[in-house]
Amino acid sequence: MIHKTVSLADQIFERLESDILTGVYPRGSVLTELSLSDDLGVSRTPIREAIRRLEQEHLVEPTSKGMRVLSITYDDAMTIYDIRVQIEGLAAKACARNATDEQIKEMKELLELQEFYIQKEDSEKVKNTDSQFHQMIYQFAGSPVYVDTLTPLHNKIQKFRKAIMAKTDSAKISCEEHRKIYEAIASRDPDAALEAMRSHVEKAKNRLSQLNEN
Repeated sequence: MIHKTVSLADQIFERLESDILTGVYPRGSVLTELSLSDDLGVSRTPIREAIRRLEQEHLVEPTSKGMRVLSITYDDAMTIYDIRVQIEGLAAKACARNATDEQIKEMKELLELQEFYIQKEDSEKVKNTDSQFHQMIYQFAGSPVYVDTLTPLHNKIQKFRKAIMAKTDSAKISCEEHRKIYEAIASRDPDAALEAMRSHVEKAKNRLSQLNEN
């Protein structure tokens, strides 16, 4: 059930976007205003607005029967990783320059929490803390442009990231790479932060490639 608030259409959009990107609505399935209205318990007006935004994001396309789910393909994900290698490296570089001491302390605490969840083999919480680590870097970089640019890209590949994080070895390696990024940022070394982040995202792309080959 969707809670009726002022931002109802935003809630619906976020719910549908997440359901599409995590595979609740698989690629090729068809969504209609009527069926979504029934499922979510809201009128068709906010559903219509949410669907329009999903179409703008190229997550659905119109057909004679309704909106067909496009989702994100493996090739799309690989392209997103290529883009992230460049922009996220710059975000880490800016973070090393602009993050406050308190923000760096927050990053350290989150990293320690991620390491704890890896020991517990809690893949869902590992994935969540992994995402939060990247979000912190976007936010602490000092410009909302990083948040606005990188957050949608990061969200769009969550299904693929979940598959990677489900493997304990991959999760552990990723966390070790996070620590290198953190150490560069904490040392106020922008160039080292840039290279550590670029290396991390490139290796994440390679891990996805290996999963796809298996």
